[in-house]
Amino acid sequence: MKRILITTALAIVVAAAGVSTVIAAPAPTTGGAPERVGNFQLTDTTRLSHELHYFKYAPAIVLMSQTNGGKVSREGAAALAKLQTAYKDQGVLFYMVNSTLGQTRDATAAEAKSQKFSVPVLMDDLQLVGEELGIKREGEVFVIEPKSGFKVAYHGPVTQVGKAIDAVLAGKPVASARVEVKSGKEIAFPERGRASEHAKISYSEDIAPIFQAKCVACHQEGGIAPFKFDSYEIVKSFAPMVLESVMSDRMPPYFADPYIGTFQNDHGLTADQNKTLIHWLRAGAPRGDGPDVLKEKASKAPEWPTNLGQPDLVVTLPAFDVPSAGTVEYQNMRIDNPFKEDTWLRAIAIKPGDRTVLHHVTSNHSPTRGAKPAKIPGGSVGSYTPGAEPQVIATGAGAPVPAGGTLSFSMHYTTTGKAATDQTQIGYYTLKTAPEFIKRSAVIGDFALAIPKHTARHTEIAYLEFPADAYLYTLYPHAHYRGWSVELTAKTPDGKEDILLSLPKYDFNWQRDYDPVEPILVKAGTRLIAKWIYDNSEHNKANPDPTINVTWGEQSWEEMMYFRVNYRWADETTSNVRNDLQGKLMESRTIGALDNNADGKVQINELTGTMASVKTRFADLDLNKDGGLDPAELAAGNISRANATRDLRDADIDL
Repeated sequence: MKRILITTALAIVVAAAGVSTVIAAPAPTTGGAPERVGNFQLTDTTRLSHELHYFKYAPAIVLMSQTNGGKVSREGAAALAKLQTAYKDQGVLFYMVNSTLGQTRDATAAEAKSQKFSVPVLMDDLQLVGEELGIKREGEVFVIEPKSGFKVAYHGPVTQVGKAIDAVLAGKPVASARVEVKSGKEIAFPERGRASEHAKISYSEDIAPIFQAKCVACHQEGGIAPFKFDSYEIVKSFAPMVLESVMSDRMPPYFADPYIGTFQNDHGLTADQNKTLIHWLRAGAPRGDGPDVLKEKASKAPEWPTNLGQPDLVVTLPAFDVPSAGTVEYQNMRIDNPFKEDTWLRAIAIKPGDRTVLHHVTSNHSPTRGAKPAKIPGGSVGSYTPGAEPQVIATGAGAPVPAGGTLSFSMHYTTTGKAATDQTQIGYYTLKTAPEFIKRSAVIGDFALAIPKHTARHTEIAYLEFPADAYLYTLYPHAHYRGWSVELTAKTPDGKEDILLSLPKYDFNWQRDYDPVEPILVKAGTRLIAKWIYDNSEHNKANPDPTINVTWGEQSWEEMMYFRVNYRWADETTSNVRNDLQGKLMESRTIGALDNNADGKVQINELTGTMASVKTRFADLDLNKDGGLDPAELAAGNISRANATRDLRDADIDL
């Protein structure tokens, strides 16, 4: 199967072909609705993202401006709820948009709950969507027609929306397409009256530094992006694509919810950077005065990361020839361990020989059979996924590599229609003395996931239960092309929940570590619960095949539910190794994978996907006959991922 291309690369092709108007957003109006609406992505009060152009299949999309506590908003929400019910079978979609400054997502979620809104509320925190729509007050409704290039078929009060929808569904123009909305609270848009100032935003002083800070690391000679941002002329030529990519939240490729957690490797635009860039682009991307900073500072991507420099040791893996087509089984490459003494790593950088075919790398240290037990624990010696950055171990800690044995690398290659040869290198950065703490890793996963065909939003959860206090260093979610969104929540024994990471929209092409600014303390007995939402519908443009029921599998056209965490045990140091704690943590993997309702037991209906065949043994496994399998019963029945039925990839199973 051909590898699915990065969405932005597709947008580049469109722009280069001279049809950039397809993705270019229209300039915002100073009053009234625009003729068409450009693409955008907003997150709702439940932390799910919604991209306008995803819904190109809908016959009509209805948006209404909303403000908390507004009488017109509440009445409008009730009216939309009735319309939502009336037009459900026709596929019409309904949303409200909150662009009111100072109204937080939590406050809006509380409003939605108290008023029992059935229509999702999208948070337009930066007011960029409201500015484009020309919103003036609450209760303004926009009926958008996707098949006509997301044309605004109607703008006016909610009282006439039914007639507008009927006209759109009938393929006719709306009789009164623009009706002034006179009632409802006004919504202030401070930037709307500053169009002349936006035209004076300095490319040299304001815009080029944004590109330099957030874009050039990829968009430079030798970088992973398909073109360079090395002059104003290039930026100007790609302005429509940049506008669409930023408004739809695809670029820069950093997807953590900004309201949940703070992370060291935050590559997203700040609110000010986002608004400055969008206002400059909407003003026509004027050149203005001053030097061209991008041209003056144009550079070539370094061989190894600038912040790390030359590795202490470089390992070159065997070359592998990837065919032009077909499925390539995972390649397991082994090399003799180059570290002759117990070694501690401070960072690992993996450099693919050919990024177009190398999808990911995982690795581990394997001791020599029969050798004395190592003084330090073994584990991963580096990993790589699309868009990944070097793995930098937290200050004060190190990743252990025992002396001797072998280093094993599992290489996942994908075909692209063109034969290629990959020879990957791994750069190791070592600590000269033993650190205080040991970096540990564990994976929260669901090897029994089962995603029904033609399902747009399917949820899977899994968890690990920590037997002792620990500090989290890194959060890393991974799924395949159907992964839609993901969250990691810490649930303490008293039932308190704290969301540690939320990606309202997951992007398979950009899989990153999320390193908290400060390590996160996890108390003993806490469950780390990963929740994945999958899109196995035909509307997911990355979906390899929406017509099949999907279970766990290694190939990209199959699916995974995977969440790695790096951490240290609070009571472990390099002079006080606690392998016992790691063992206890691993004991929770199996039940954590199967227990979908997190009640501490596995009911028969939770045996799905690769574990569906165990249903026939359920009665025998349920030794105490309480209707659920506890950890002891799972262990007695030899239930684990290693023994799960895996060969289901070609079966149209009943999930």
